[in-house]
Amino acid sequence: MELFIQQIVAGVATGAIYACVALAVVMIYQAIHHLNFAQGEMAMFSTYIAWQMLQWGLPYWVVFPLVILVSFVGGFAIERIVFKPIENAPVLSHIVIFIALFAIFNSFAGFIWDFTIKAVPSPFGDGPLWEGAMIGKHQAGMIGVTLIVLLLLWGFFTFTRVGLAMRAAAVNPESARLVGIRVSMMTALGWGMASAIGAVAGMLIAPVVFLEPNMMLSILLYGFAGAVLGGLTSPLGAVIGGFIVGVVENLAGTYIPVIGGELKLPIALFLIVAVLLVKPAGLLGRRVVQRV
Repeated sequence: MELFIQQIVAGVATGAIYACVALAVVMIYQAIHHLNFAQGEMAMFSTYIAWQMLQWGLPYWVVFPLVILVSFVGGFAIERIVFKPIENAPVLSHIVIFIALFAIFNSFAGFIWDFTIKAVPSPFGDGPLWEGAMIGKHQAGMIGVTLIVLLLLWGFFTFTRVGLAMRAAAVNPESARLVGIRVSMMTALGWGMASAIGAVAGMLIAPVVFLEPNMMLSILLYGFAGAVLGGLTSPLGAVIGGFIVGVVENLAGTYIPVIGGELKLPIALFLIVAVLLVKPAGLLGRRVVQRV
């Protein structure tokens, strides 16, 4: 029983990261109705920027908000410079750009910082949260920071005019334009926020998986699984889906001998396929009906 509870707690901790990535995926999907395959590489590049600032001697809690701001500006700029000119292009053009961004960020990170694995210190410390606790300090920190981010996003989308405008632009862009909302600007803000959320995920997971250019590849797959499981049209569903994927991954790796540690990644792919077959809209996603 103790092992079961420990795996649940560890799954919630890793699920918090998957929830962040899933939320970032959903925010860009709602903005342009495509999945951003470069989301993980953008988060990885932001994490390298954070690591470099730490090497320069800046305190972690100064670096953390600075990197979030830099990531927001970077995501906003990518949408304005790269995707705005091709917003009406075919889907395949968008996919090619996403793949290109993936390769660019991955290669540039290796070129600038090389491909050797780098250790990133945890701002929360090492060891258990208290003596005999089943959760470590860094795990608790990951859960806490993720919940704070989610609470801030909920407040932003619920109580601010910009947040309400972004929701309106995502749900019905044509009607949003009729009431004076600049839909293209809301899309760019969505890109910026998604990049900032991805940076949070990257900085929190780097002390666990170590920093290297391919660190976010498997995490992005788990994030995709969480987003699909919860629903690509539901930010809340994406968060719930991310936590579920984290718990299922840990439990399956512990209690199913065939899976172990080597086959945990295909669980994410299995979840994606299973959900798409049984409930394509996800747990909390809405069905989109088009009149033809």
